[in-house]
Amino acid sequence: MTDPARPAIRATSLVKWFGEGQARTHAVKEVTFDANFGEMLYLVGPSGSGKTTLLSMISGILRPNSGQVEVKGTPIWSLTNDRLADFRLNTVGFVFQDYHLFPRLTTAENVALPLVLKRQDWRASIEEAHRYLEIVGLKDRAELPPLKLSGGEQQRVAIARAIISQPDILILDEPTASLDGETGRKILSFVHANILGEHRCILIVTHDSRIYEYADRIMHMEDGRITGIEAASP
Repeated sequence: MTDPARPAIRATSLVKWFGEGQARTHAVKEVTFDANFGEMLYLVGPSGSGKTTLLSMISGILRPNSGQVEVKGTPIWSLTNDRLADFRLNTVGFVFQDYHLFPRLTTAENVALPLVLKRQDWRASIEEAHRYLEIVGLKDRAELPPLKLSGGEQQRVAIARAIISQPDILILDEPTASLDGETGRKILSFVHANILGEHRCILIVTHDSRIYEYADRIMHMEDGRITGIEAASP
């Protein structure tokens, strides 16, 4: 059960670098912010500003060099590896820029994976996957492998897979980058209406101003730092 009075995500003094010595490059520099339940928070900034690295630390994929991430009040980087894996499976839905679809599985099987990993019934999981594929406009692609899909279609499959288990935290990295405007707005409208609620938080990296209307706040990042957070225009 979530506590709406507590931030969904609290990042404190996050630092991440790559390389050592003179080759060391700081990707994220002392980043601190809160994201709240019931909020759709956008993260915007130029390419190379550290946005994807920050998302990876928040979602339990990439360990920071220093600082802490609390999700629903739990400091995730203090968890054991097993508990961290459980956190990623049960709490966070993540849509990557490069989709991360499994080429040997059908589209429906890809979408059903989060439910199967939770040991839900296979047939029921596939039926639910078909329902979510219909929502993102890919009902007739359910039995195809991902390589038979366009880039935009693969992006929609990745979004369906991320939202099928109704995660408390949903993190989307450029979710509409390969989509036309109408499809992008349809998907974000669905996510806003059906996934966002008082017990959920959605964090989105985007350059797509066509979907800004769904943001509650917009957080700006440049050169590894947060440069400002503003309420989105109504």
